Amino acid sequence: MDGEPYEVLESQFLRMQQRKPVVQAKIKNLATGKITQRSFHQNESFKEAEIDREPMKFLFSHRNEFTFIYPSDPSKRVSLNSELAGEIARYLKPNLEVIFKKFGETLLGIEIPIKIDYVVKSAPPADKGNTAQGGSKEIELENGLRIQAPLFINEGDIVRVNTQTGEYAERAEKTGK
Repeated sequence: MDGEPYEVLESQFLRMQQRKPVVQAKIKNLATGKITQRSFHQNESFKEAEIDREPMKFLFSHRNEFTFIYPSDPSKRVSLNSELAGEIARYLKPNLEVIFKKFGETLLGIEIPIKIDYVVKSAPPADKGNTAQGGSKEIELENGLRIQAPLFINEGDIVRVNTQTGEYAERAEKTGK
């Protein structure tokens, strides 16, 4: 619509007496993130936006610059600032495969896996009988992310984190400690 990609968030079909039916929609501009309400008549039509999904691999971050490479050509690098990386920046770790969503040459967003495995960098020891606080403790992961996890999680364990909620999902692997 108007040469820009939009996503329909909600829609409702309305038919009023002695008027042509309309569709009321809540739409989001994918380039700017702006959400608006708009009514469409039945004779209006739109082309589906061609969104390219490009696989990329996260390499490293340095001073709020995030560097990605093309898996097919590791010599080609793309750097993004923290504003473009957005909320997903906190879940990035080296060699994590992500998907760049693009409209033409404009980057619309970065898609990361819903669940990602991390090594626990530090976890305070579990005190016996310490279940008054709900049986959880704060742990630090390999990428510096801090989350609440159950008391049985130890340093060196591999835990799975839900990137949509930012919470502990499950223990993926236990170490021999």
